[in-house]
Amino acid sequence: MSIQSICKYLFILAISATAIACAHTAHAQTADTVAVDTSATPKNKKKDLAGHQLAIGIDLVHPVLNSLVTDRFGYEFTMDYYMHNDLYLVAEGGWGGSTVDYSDLKYSTTNNFFRFGFNRSLLTRDRPTDWDMMFIGFRAGFADVNRGQATYTALDSVWGNHTGKTESKTFQAYWGELNAGMRVEFVKGLFGGWTARGKILFNGKSFNDLAPLYIAGYGKGDKNVAFDFNVYVSYGIRWKRRGAADTTVDSHPAAANTITETK
Repeated sequence: MSIQSICKYLFILAISATAIACAHTAHAQTADTVAVDTSATPKNKKKDLAGHQLAIGIDLVHPVLNSLVTDRFGYEFTMDYYMHNDLYLVAEGGWGGSTVDYSDLKYSTTNNFFRFGFNRSLLTRDRPTDWDMMFIGFRAGFADVNRGQATYTALDSVWGNHTGKTESKTFQAYWGELNAGMRVEFVKGLFGGWTARGKILFNGKSFNDLAPLYIAGYGKGDKNVAFDFNVYVSYGIRWKRRGAADTTVDSHPAAANTITETK
């Protein structure tokens, strides 16, 4: 083998050794980086500092309508409880009724109703004591309707008019709602706000036989789609979350250790 060939092979060997050494070094650095990243202790999620709130309110719109419209009436109340992360659990209820008083048809209905669902605030809370909200929500509604005895007159110019009666009947109404609205705290614990509602009646075919003129909590009994609007005045009862005082310290363990050593 010539000296030239030996030099050539030694040169290739040196280049290969250098490449292997560089690759090994790069791999070691990558492993160290991964080790550092994986060994870092992740921060705990920040605790909800807002505390607890139970708000109870009354609707102002329907009492006003009761004085303006004589063939129907209704009263509504609302209650919501703050869960966490701007999510509120909502329960609503009330009662009402309506009267059909035509020359050829007369009957009345009464009902109570319940709605259950949630609201989700779309506003970012500036501080734990900030309870103003602009929200969207959903409700499932149920009403127990009692229709009284109905009297009717069938007009017939040939055989003469005929008057009859239908027996009273009890039935249920089920619907779903999409809601949107806002609520503002005017003074500590006292709120004012409004809610707009779009409703879909799930069992409208049940009312083909003398549908209620009005179902409190829903709307017209002969319509499968209804819209409603409420203005509420509410009062919020609040209490602190357990351990809320500890949440003012940074949740990272290093910060906790620093404070301990300082003490």
